[in-house]
Amino acid sequence: MPIQTKSVITCPNCGLSKEEEMPADACQWFYECTFCHTLLKPKVGDCCVFCSYATVPCPPIQAGDGCCKPHG
Repeated sequence: MPIQTKSVITCPNCGLSKEEEMPADACQWFYECTFCHTLLKPKVGDCCVFCSYATVPCPPIQAGDGCCKPHG
């Protein structure tokens, strides 16, 4: 299965969902909601905000590479 680089991330505070491009080779540890400006951080045990709050996990996890270097 090809690696997906886009995912829909949903803010747990206001519920806004937005499609975002994920870094192909890094984990994104922080994401600021464009509507309510809540700063999202990964849940305990997840490597990045996409693995915690989005429809598709980050590319390194999809590839089976495990947690990766930080981005953003």
